[in-house]
Amino acid sequence: MRAARIALALVATVMAASAHVSPSPPRHGGESKSWHWVGSWSAAQQLPEPANQLPDPFLRDATIRQTVHLSLGGQKIRVRISNVYGTAPLHLTAVHVSRPVAPGVIVAASDTPLTFAGRADVTVPAGADYFSDPLRFPVAPYGDLTISLHADAFASPPTGHPGARATSFLVTGDQVSAAQLATPATLEHWYVIAGIEVQAPAATGAVVALGDSITDGRGSIPDSNGRWPDDLARRMSGLGILNKGLGGNRLLLDGLGPNALARFDRDVLAEDGVRWLVLFEGINDLGGLTREAPASAEEHAALIVRMTAAYRQIIDRAHARGLKVMAATLTPWMGFDYYHPDAASEADRKAVNAWLRSQSGADAVVDFDAVLRDPAAPDRLAPAYDCGDHLHPSPAGYQAMANAIPLAFFARPHKSGRK
Repeated sequence: MRAARIALALVATVMAASAHVSPSPPRHGGESKSWHWVGSWSAAQQLPEPANQLPDPFLRDATIRQTVHLSLGGQKIRVRISNVYGTAPLHLTAVHVSRPVAPGVIVAASDTPLTFAGRADVTVPAGADYFSDPLRFPVAPYGDLTISLHADAFASPPTGHPGARATSFLVTGDQVSAAQLATPATLEHWYVIAGIEVQAPAATGAVVALGDSITDGRGSIPDSNGRWPDDLARRMSGLGILNKGLGGNRLLLDGLGPNALARFDRDVLAEDGVRWLVLFEGINDLGGLTREAPASAEEHAALIVRMTAAYRQIIDRAHARGLKVMAATLTPWMGFDYYHPDAASEADRKAVNAWLRSQSGADAVVDFDAVLRDPAAPDRLAPAYDCGDHLHPSPAGYQAMANAIPLAFFARPHKSGRK
């Protein structure tokens, strides 16, 4: 995988030498009817829990260098900065984009500052997101983009995405233009970057994968871009794939991040160019019911009613905005130590899956349960698809999930789709 990333980076180096990269002036009003903005990469935002917060030495006068893997290519980009969980304004003195040549190392000639209303710095209000000005910076599909940003003081703690599965680099001082950072600290989280959009033809759309830690890629190899939405992106051409997985996410209750219904508008409907939704949530709702104490039969039944009602809320709201929805069945989990599922919990999973297959009202169903289960023990993951904890798939399991999604589903948007 590392060799493949370096090879892609060398190709990007050649592109950087031949492509003219320059800021585009801010535009007022809409884009040309022939073009629009479409998400190429995105990450769901949350308030990082204490173990995943930005280390104290880097809360002041620090540079963070973060690399993301794009799905859709284009000639112009813009970057979305997030302070949605901040309680004070976030002031970034500089935000640069570049092409990586190795982990934490960029092609110096590609280093380009972003602007915000024509300025090099930006102050993002508490609770808000903020887009950069459009930048002419050609990016290739399935390529990597590095964002280096400096803050005089980060909000404590800054908004972020703990489950990055990608290495970020931190140093003190303003080193956004350094080809190689001097003695950086490393961690596998993203902070304050929420999305990369590209300008694409009007017919181009994006897919949102809304889910929990399985969608977020737990169990995949860090820096391999081996989450199932990444694998799906490599099967497709000309669409954006936006991973909105959050570790521990639930349909109904908050966990490490906000519940799926609470974040649906921001993480799905607010994404530019979104036309399709793959909905894969619910295993943490089932597990949470009995994790600390047994539940009565009435409590089990009531949870299924609440979960199916939440699914219907999401599907109906997506349809109202013209999105096509693919619902995904919940995958096997017997043997997972955190929840210790028993026969009653497994019966709940089967009931939810039966409803998803037949009554959800989704435009399509992908049966991840059937794809990943062990034929000899259907309440468990097949050994080849188990990362080892009996809940999260292995890299082979993630690839099998992506392979199970029929690409014909993305042929055209829902009949009431947004233009």
